Amino acid sequence: MRIKGKKFDGEGGEEEEQKLVVGYALTLKKKKSFLQPEFERLACKKGILFVAIDVNLPLSDQGPFDIILHKLLGKEWGDIVEDYRQTHPEVIVIDPPYAIQHLHNRQSMLQDVVDLNLSDFHGRVGVPKQMVIMKDPLSIPDEVAKAGLKLPLVAKPLVVDGSAKSHELFLACDWSSLSELEPPLVLQEFVNHDGILFKIYIVGDAIKVVRRFSLSNVNQCQLAKVPGIFPFPRVSSAAASADDANLDPRVAELPPRPLLERLSKELRHRLGLRLFNIDMIREHGTRDIFYVIDINYFPGYGKMPDYEVIFTDFLLTFKKKKCRAISCED
Repeated sequence: MRIKGKKFDGEGGEEEEQKLVVGYALTLKKKKSFLQPEFERLACKKGILFVAIDVNLPLSDQGPFDIILHKLLGKEWGDIVEDYRQTHPEVIVIDPPYAIQHLHNRQSMLQDVVDLNLSDFHGRVGVPKQMVIMKDPLSIPDEVAKAGLKLPLVAKPLVVDGSAKSHELFLACDWSSLSELEPPLVLQEFVNHDGILFKIYIVGDAIKVVRRFSLSNVNQCQLAKVPGIFPFPRVSSAAASADDANLDPRVAELPPRPLLERLSKELRHRLGLRLFNIDMIREHGTRDIFYVIDINYFPGYGKMPDYEVIFTDFLLTFKKKKCRAISCED
C-alpha cells in the first residue's frame, strides 16, 4: 500500500498526498555520509520518504517503491537489481547495474571521454596517456618504453571493487622501480596541474564544482633526486578544500560552464548514469586544456556544498513526472 500524507484543499477539507518512496540499499558507511539528518528532514518536508531495503529478503517482496537508490557491490546484487528492473518497469532504478559496472574498470571508465570532441566548447578535454599492464611486473619497463609513456607515472589498480587496496595510488619516478608494481594495473602519465583538482559532481542535470588540493607539480630535477615508487592518498578523496584558499586566479579559475554542461550531458548519455563525479585537472601553464583522470559512481555527496537541496530537487523531478502520469491516466 502506497504511503500517504495529508494536505488541505482550498475548502478546508483534507486530500491525500502520496509520498515519493525511495528505497535505498547502501553500506552503513555510505548511509551515514549520505542520509544525514538535515537531508532527511528536508526530503520529508518535500514529500520524500526513504526506506531501507533488506538485502536478506526478496526485493520484489518489499516496497512498493517509486525509486531505488543503490550502491552495493557484487554480481549477485547486480543480478537482483537487474531482474527487479525487468519485472518492475514502473520503478526508477538509480542506476542500472550494467552501467555502474562500466566504472569499475579503469581501462574502460575513461574511454567515453577519449571518444568525445569538445574542442568547440570553450576548451579541450582529454585523458592522460595511459596503458594497462595485466601481468609480469618484470616486463613493465619495456612495455612502458614501447608505449612511449613518460615519467612520472601514476599507477592505479585496474579494478575498482570498493576495497581500500583498489584505491591505492602510487607515483613511479624512475624506470627500474616500475617492475616493483603489482599488476593488473593502469599506468597513467602524470600531468602537472598546479596542485588543484576540480571535482565535478553530477546529480541528474545539476552540476556542482569544487576545488580540492592535489599533488604538486613535478619537474625533471625532482625526479632525479627521488627515484622509486611513492604511495599517495587518493586524490579525489582529499579532505582539504581549496575553495577558500588564496590561490593564483589563473590556477583557481573554474572550467568554463558551457564546457562542463556539454561534458556532463555527453557522459550522462554515454555512461547511462545519473549519479557520478568527474575528477578533472587543468594542465599547468594553460587556461583551457583539461584532463579527466577518474570517474566515480555515486560519490560522497555529503561533501558537496548544498547537496541536501540539490539531491532533493533531483528526486522531486521524478515526483513531478509521476504526478503528470497520474493526471494523464485520469
